Amino acid sequence: MKLNIKYLAAFFFLFITEVCIALFVKDKIIRPFIGDVLVVILMYTFIRAIIHRPIKGLPIYLFLFSVVVEISQYFHLVDLLGLRDNRLMSTIMGTSFDIRDILCFFAGTVILLIWEKISTK
Repeated sequence: MKLNIKYLAAFFFLFITEVCIALFVKDKIIRPFIGDVLVVILMYTFIRAIIHRPIKGLPIYLFLFSVVVEISQYFHLVDLLGLRDNRLMSTIMGTSFDIRDILCFFAGTVILLIWEKISTK
């Protein structure tokens, strides 16, 4: 398996950015909104780093996945699975539903769709 270095570098940059936001940013804009926009792009760069062929509709699939995760928060899936005390899993899965998160995922998806359109020219 050969990795796409550009997407891998973008993934690591975004991952470090997300970790820094989670650990050090305690505001009302960047942490709750920008972090959610970036998480869709983070997943995209990871997948594109390991899969070389274009995946038609990948941004849409990632948006739908993100929405499913957010809906699982509405139904308290972390609690139902008994993972609330597992800090890693409760962070990954999330613990509180917010419709604004879905709007942020949508914004990240739009950015990716524009990126794909521009980069295929």
